Amino acid sequence: MSGQTAIRIEQLGKRFGAGPLVLDDVNLTIATGEFVCLLGASGCGKSTLLNLIAGLDRPSTGSIDVPSDGAAVMFQEAALMPWLTARQNVELALRLRGVPRTARRGAALELLDTVNLADAAEKRPHELSGGMRQRVALARALAQDRSVLLMDEPFAALDAITRDLLHEELERVWRRTGRTIVFVTHNVREAARLGQRVVLLSSRPGRVAGEWRIDSTEGRRIESPEVAALSIEITEQLRKEIRRNAA
Repeated sequence: MSGQTAIRIEQLGKRFGAGPLVLDDVNLTIATGEFVCLLGASGCGKSTLLNLIAGLDRPSTGSIDVPSDGAAVMFQEAALMPWLTARQNVELALRLRGVPRTARRGAALELLDTVNLADAAEKRPHELSGGMRQRVALARALAQDRSVLLMDEPFAALDAITRDLLHEELERVWRRTGRTIVFVTHNVREAARLGQRVVLLSSRPGRVAGEWRIDSTEGRRIESPEVAALSIEITEQLRKEIRRNAA
């Protein structure tokens, strides 16, 4: 982390129409190059907060400051164009960014190599596994060349082994590129495995109910003792929030 601020959220509130508050008085500062996991029970407003950071929606109250180049977003579904190859899907993002035609192929292959998928560049999505499709989606998000990458439960639909492999890939890409990553998940272990900081949102209205900072994330794995210990601590706080909301 550089010590500079990438995202600043102050007194953020969000409601849809005349409905109840979804988010209330959310305050959060994320440093440049930081990997932050947003965690909470289903319906707590995690994805809503991510959409607000992405500029896909506007807050009802408060403010969000993000880098001038905005943020790239990666969703749970890879949403690749089925008639395009992996390379062409990445090239599409480069074209939309204004990269000249002569430079796109090489740039796309380099990005696919970044996610260890260069050998599958000419395959179409139906020829790829779920994990490989998500790697293409990650390469496409990186192709947007934004300093902030927002990820909305991108590995939720994958099996445990594939998810573990992609955790390693994502950590490697993060360290290599220096991106600021905000990663939404409902999986406590995933958050404890990936994040330099884990932010827990309360059930509706969503508020910051707890934060955990991890001094060193080097060499962490899903089965690491420190991940297990942190998961237990976070889960206990999460249970308290769920019980409070149910009372």
